[in-house]
Amino acid sequence: MSTEVEQTHAALVACEMCLKEIPASEATVAEATDYVMYFCGLDCYETWKRQSDKGKAQPGAPRAA
Repeated sequence: MSTEVEQTHAALVACEMCLKEIPASEATVAEATDYVMYFCGLDCYETWKRQSDKGKAQPGAPRAA
């Protein structure tokens, strides 16, 4: 009777900012309406959030020339 060793491979996801592959179970997740984004840590998430906030124009706010 032979015994088989099962190897479990964690599902890997890519960080939205640095594209580093990390296990999905360890990723910081930002859920949006239609999709989920994964980040390797809070540093990448905060960088993405700052860039995202800069790209959004606020209604009624004057634009820089």
